[in-house]
Amino acid sequence: MPSFDIVSEVDKQEIRNAVDQANKEVANRFDFKGSDARVEQADFVLTVYADDDFKLDQVQEVLNGKLVKWGIDLRCLDVADKSEKVSGNKVKREVKVKNGIESEQAKKIVKLIKDAKLKVTASIQGESVRVSGAKRDTLQECIALVRKSVSEFPVQFQNFRD
Repeated sequence: MPSFDIVSEVDKQEIRNAVDQANKEVANRFDFKGSDARVEQADFVLTVYADDDFKLDQVQEVLNGKLVKWGIDLRCLDVADKSEKVSGNKVKREVKVKNGIESEQAKKIVKLIKDAKLKVTASIQGESVRVSGAKRDTLQECIALVRKSVSEFPVQFQNFRD
């Protein structure tokens, strides 16, 4: 029976490359000379450091540009609303990278597929949604429907089996 998986994944190595490039650019920019502006990565949590809120926003902008350049969708970022004070007058902000489909979002996808009355079955399997159906064409219709309807977070389609 043909099937595929709907996932939302981010490549950790691509994030590492983007963070490294952002740090290089921040180190070479004239407006950051002598400041402690940088980006650190710990798994799927990025921490942006700077001297003040303005420079923090500038470093965040550089990071976002590098992430896009490396093919990472910015919808998977969960940027903290406020910056935290660190020693002295330095500030930091956490940026979480969402990896996987949360259960609420998976339920919305399953409901969307069922409401479309396509002849497919959708089931939640961990952090992904498995869709299976009798015909390949109905699965491709389902992919088109999910691509068009889901805009809150990036989705990829994997394991298409015939």
